[in-house]
Amino acid sequence: MKGNKSENFWQKLERPIIALGPLYDVTDAAFRRIIAKYSKADIMFTEFASADGLVHPIGGPKVRELLRYSEEERPIVAQLFTSRPEKMRQAAALCAELGFDGVDINMGCPDKTIEKQGAGAALLKNLPLAKELIKAAQAGAPALPISVKTRIGYNQIEIEEIIPALLAARPAALTLHLRTRKEMSKALARWELMPRIMELAKGSGTIILGNGDVATPAEAREKVAQYGGDGAMIGRGIFGNPWLFNLEAGPPSAKERLKVLIEHIELFDQLHGERKNFAVMKKHFKAYLPAEALAKEGLVGFDGAHNLRDELMAAPTATEAVSIIKRFLTLTKH
Repeated sequence: MKGNKSENFWQKLERPIIALGPLYDVTDAAFRRIIAKYSKADIMFTEFASADGLVHPIGGPKVRELLRYSEEERPIVAQLFTSRPEKMRQAAALCAELGFDGVDINMGCPDKTIEKQGAGAALLKNLPLAKELIKAAQAGAPALPISVKTRIGYNQIEIEEIIPALLAARPAALTLHLRTRKEMSKALARWELMPRIMELAKGSGTIILGNGDVATPAEAREKVAQYGGDGAMIGRGIFGNPWLFNLEAGPPSAKERLKVLIEHIELFDQLHGERKNFAVMKKHFKAYLPAEALAKEGLVGFDGAHNLRDELMAAPTATEAVSIIKRFLTLTKH
């Protein structure tokens, strides 16, 4: 890995910025490499990693596996979570040593285990600590831009309190999942709040991204054009679609989908096989194999697509899954 450069890359990105969001056990090193090969977001984030675990003398090397990246992914930002400023300082310093282009602090994760640590969305209820964490990361990695991903409130909308408090710590960028922690992902994202958010951020120099109910770059541009902001973050729209950010290419053929899925499975096994259960990979299968895409090209009807997915879901190993797809492609009429 090459060393990072002492500059704020956020300010050099063309607007609107289209970012690929961090999704735990989804946008891992294997999938990000596939995405970077077939399309490219303006910025990519790692899966979120525990700052405490990252700097632990025994567990650190294992957690560091979450921060694997390739040069093709740049600008690449390491996302961390903790409620302990000193651990954040140390972890940010390590990310600088590892050559990352930036560090992002997760202040929006609703996972109860994370919240019990006082991290993730719990920080929405402790804004003084949230500011301390930003400053700690800045102290640990002074050459890197420090950004934050959070929500618009915990139980209710609280942007009038949250935005000024976080901006007071001068983060390079702030991504807002436009739902409260209570809403999780069940309610519609409150994009109508973006004009007020931008008013609150005016003059701060902080880049503001919106997140929620955005599945494609086209939708991201529409949201930004309608409601404002410097860009948008896409999350679940990436499932089964590493071509998402390639605006010039047409939709991939069903066979291309299957061949790239093989590539993805093999890369997952190579990079994560010893650390992650292969079951993690299976959440991609249905997304890569939409029945309509296969049927459209006469490869297989709905039942066949369904059966193929069932076989893959039952595959115990990466080797067996790849064998199933190759066998399917061999039997398919050309």
